[in-house]
Amino acid sequence: MSTQREQADLFLAQVEQFANTMKESVGIPVVMDQKTGVRMWWDQREIKLKFLISIEKTFKFFEALAEGKLLATKCKKSGKIYFPPQVDCPDDPSDEAEWVELPKEGELLTWTVIYTKPYSFGHYPDYTVGIARLTNGVQVLAWVRETDPSKLKAGMPVKIEIVRRQPENYLTYEIVPVTEKQ
Repeated sequence: MSTQREQADLFLAQVEQFANTMKESVGIPVVMDQKTGVRMWWDQREIKLKFLISIEKTFKFFEALAEGKLLATKCKKSGKIYFPPQVDCPDDPSDEAEWVELPKEGELLTWTVIYTKPYSFGHYPDYTVGIARLTNGVQVLAWVRETDPSKLKAGMPVKIEIVRRQPENYLTYEIVPVTEKQ
């Protein structure tokens, strides 16, 4: 069975072949949008995106992941906790934020299964994303480690685990349902 990315690649190759046929016959690379019937220009240039994002001010968050910890920032003035971490207090940018460790226990609030993935996630099988409310009230959005979404229930106990996402091998965090066996 092919992956969603492989299916997208095949579709794009077919569209490109059609666009090239149109270019030869009418002089321009035009295709018809399947949903709207609108003529669309098929660009002949391919763009491959890779990017760099500065994490200098939030590097402590990533260091903590390597130690198995999940950090957030807390506004010293208002006491509000922000996750993902904010380098400045959104309520008062002149105020300082401090780093705080989050509890890893909580409850599942909601979830959805991702069947149609962005191209860069097409190599993953369908996956579930959820929101958990930690015991201190902070809400965390993350992948849910459960292959059978019918087992998920709103309010069920969950924990946050630091994991290495494969095949990229980078550190991230997941929501993991807590079963009575654990």
